[in-house]
Amino acid sequence: MKRNKKALLAVSCIFSLMLFACVTINIYFPAEKVESVAGKIVDDIRGQKPPATKKPSPDKDSHLLKKTLLAFACSTAYADETLTVSNPTIRELKQQMKDRYTSMKPYYLKGFLKEGNDGYVTIKKVGGLGLKQTRDLKNLIRAENGDRKKLYREIARALKIDPSQVGRIGKIFGKEWQRSVR
Repeated sequence: MKRNKKALLAVSCIFSLMLFACVTINIYFPAEKVESVAGKIVDDIRGQKPPATKKPSPDKDSHLLKKTLLAFACSTAYADETLTVSNPTIRELKQQMKDRYTSMKPYYLKGFLKEGNDGYVTIKKVGGLGLKQTRDLKNLIRAENGDRKKLYREIARALKIDPSQVGRIGKIFGKEWQRSVR
């Protein structure tokens, strides 16, 4: 009887350990989706569209050869996922940021502003600005960073990303913002 209790206790302990060992917490972060969304949103706000690629005109002989080779090849299907994240709040934030960018652009061009790695804009230098210009610049930055924070939260909500990951979204956007001012 004592032996059965020990065996039952041992089996129970092993089963419990196996059960608890299988529990893992995995927070999924879709970095590729966020990168895609960030690129599109930054391009929309900054008015930068990717350049259209010019396709070379096909040579008639090479075109016939390709058709002949394709007749004997296995076909491959690719899924083209166009990822768009939008809701009324995101559209409104984008428009506000787009309107504000016209006021901020001269400051970027003169080197007064810089894009941080965290996805927020900061003052690089204020030398050469008057008190009113410095105050206006700080107000622009405050408004811009506030809208960016809201935008990152909305994107997290739209992509069903845990709110604790908003900082990672900001870092991904930071790369896109930096790219857009070069």
